[in-house]
Amino acid sequence: MNAVTLSKCLRRFLEVIACCAMCLLSLGMAESFGESPKLSSAPQKETLGLGERIYREGILPTGEHLRASVKGGISVPGMTFACISCHLRSGLGGFDEGVRTPSINGAKLFRPLPATFKGVELSMDIVPPLRPAYTEESLIDVIRTGNAPDGRVLNEGMPRYLLSDSDARILVTYLKALSSRFSPGVGENELRFATVISEDFRPKESKAMLASIENYFGMKNMLARSSSDSRSRQMAQNMVGKDLAGRTFSFSRWILKGPPETWLRQLEEYNRKEPVFALLGGMVDGDWRPVHQFSEENGIPCLFPNTDLPVVSDNDGYTLYLSKGYYQEGESAARYLQGTAELLKGQPVVQIVRTSRESQALAAGFQKTLLELGMQAPVTVNLPPGKKLDRKFLQRVLDREKPAVIAVWDDDTVLPVLEFMNRRGGLPKTIFLSARYLGESIWILPESVRDVAYLTYPFAFAFPPVRTSMGIVKVQDDRPQTVRQADIPLKDEVKKITSMTSALTQLLSNLLMELKGDYYRDNLLDVAGMMSDQQYPLFGRISFGTGQRYAARGCFIVQLSHGTNPELTKKTGWVIH
Repeated sequence: MNAVTLSKCLRRFLEVIACCAMCLLSLGMAESFGESPKLSSAPQKETLGLGERIYREGILPTGEHLRASVKGGISVPGMTFACISCHLRSGLGGFDEGVRTPSINGAKLFRPLPATFKGVELSMDIVPPLRPAYTEESLIDVIRTGNAPDGRVLNEGMPRYLLSDSDARILVTYLKALSSRFSPGVGENELRFATVISEDFRPKESKAMLASIENYFGMKNMLARSSSDSRSRQMAQNMVGKDLAGRTFSFSRWILKGPPETWLRQLEEYNRKEPVFALLGGMVDGDWRPVHQFSEENGIPCLFPNTDLPVVSDNDGYTLYLSKGYYQEGESAARYLQGTAELLKGQPVVQIVRTSRESQALAAGFQKTLLELGMQAPVTVNLPPGKKLDRKFLQRVLDREKPAVIAVWDDDTVLPVLEFMNRRGGLPKTIFLSARYLGESIWILPESVRDVAYLTYPFAFAFPPVRTSMGIVKVQDDRPQTVRQADIPLKDEVKKITSMTSALTQLLSNLLMELKGDYYRDNLLDVAGMMSDQQYPLFGRISFGTGQRYAARGCFIVQLSHGTNPELTKKTGWVIH
């Protein structure tokens, strides 16, 4: 490849990145003991599990909380000073508010710490190391007392842990394995990735996602292959970093066949044959839970799967979702209701739930949040399987419960029923509906219902909504307080998927650069948690934080104005969860 051709290729690569700049997301992730050397005996594996619990949760093998002594001799329990709080999942530490936390992973602790100059390690034959390699004994001593083997005393910000001999050795065993070798999916000059698609998923949309990812990987691999001469190599390193410039990316399609109960076994087989560093995107016609479970059990990060029905959990940590989907809308309705509690006047809140995954997710978020806010649980009325809400059914519920508020978690088939009931004066003054579930039918919400209908709207207000097969899509609009129906060029689901996947690949690019050559899956997650807020085509601005798994955590409550050209108007700000 001559210099002119290379220059054009690099210029084109930069243009592709520039087109995604408004969608730029920056993340990074790391690896737990999934990357550790293979263990041959059950006792060793059990020890690693116990050590991981001490490190991540501050829980000792006895079930008691880890205790530590801080400045002034005060003893504090558990997660207050769990190792993960400062040194992160990967053990590689980080930089926060001007304070750098050092690496304590196996690859760093048990060898001398070399001096560096401008990020480059200096030969220990020329410059003495900053500290000698730790042994088990010296590491246990510094954990307990803060006294380093070179005579230094660690900063007072480092707790002194109150550990028995056996518990200290369990923790050190875990630290030896923590980020000691690169994760599966990392070759000498290659990083391997995959996406998950069910075979019956809509072909046009899955092809759009695949084409976007493969185009990005093709550009990246062309860049890696072209960096043979010094000038090209320097250009590539300036763009993506020294280590990443020479690496190629491979990308596999993991196609799931048959019923969802067989998917976990299929994923395990794919991973056995071809382990990957991370999963990207993904689309399945059904429940995402088997893929989520696979990521958790194998410690494999999964970035932004295309699902509105994620697994909502406070404990899991390997899938980074765009949002909680429908569940998040239910949460937002509950939070809005808390601010208008005087409307209830002792009357119940009723939610009507049909037998769909969308409806049940909305109801779960609504009920759990009400209870967490200290409010009374809603009366949940489940529609029989296969039955749509009709006038008689709704009338019976209203007559029996006499609610102050109802949440009807249903699609647009419910609108004629609500119009009929409200014309008769039978509806409460507050009804919650899901804008995502109604889709473009929000614009034909009956006039008679608009004053009492409150819609959960989980998208950025800078983008007017359009109904597609996967939900509501937006394009730029310059009015921040209202959203109107209009002729919109992005009515095509394929274009929506292409835009979102371009943002994903741009996110991946930035995450990998931030890894700085430390290719541990948990480090990828750690880097993600330290990224600043980013723009995204669907949710406007998304944000991250340590341990955060849902990038867009807000939702608006809106109403539809009257007239033939209605607008959605905000009743709340962006409700944060």
